[in-house]
Amino acid sequence: MQLYDSQGRHLYLTADERRAFIAAAVMADRTVRTLCTVLHDTGCRISEALALTPEHIDLSGRVVMFESLKKRRRGIYRAVPVPPTLLDTLDMVHGIREAQKRGGGQSDRLLWSWTRNTAWRHVKGVMVDAEIPDGPHRSPKGLRHGYGVHAISSGVPLNMLSKWMGPCHP
Repeated sequence: MQLYDSQGRHLYLTADERRAFIAAAVMADRTVRTLCTVLHDTGCRISEALALTPEHIDLSGRVVMFESLKKRRRGIYRAVPVPPTLLDTLDMVHGIREAQKRGGGQSDRLLWSWTRNTAWRHVKGVMVDAEIPDGPHRSPKGLRHGYGVHAISSGVPLNMLSKWMGPCHP
């Protein structure tokens, strides 16, 4: 993971920018808000978030299970601990408990039925609303990198962070 581009500009959202992003997300549509909060609280990639279904949300274990899409084979998951408030919000907006209880195809429906480009535009829109200055960091990837920087500066061991964020680009 690179933290700066060739011109010395940071590629991650700072702590203040992350706070502004979440404050702006609260004002967005509920489904946009939940996507933004998942990205903020887990450091996942947009494509990983868009692949989430109710069966990937472990309410009692307080984790979200992401399939690592950067692996060469399918079926490799990682568990990322999340705040209870995120789980409550996901349940309220996306009916997680009800879908898990019903089963029968309900628990494997996608939480967001958007394309990657649509999700990217929603996240960028929230960043603009948050008045995050234009630059290479004002992107979903900048949010992911900001998660990593925040976790390390908060004392999360590097090996745990590595497990939570999954593989890097080759």
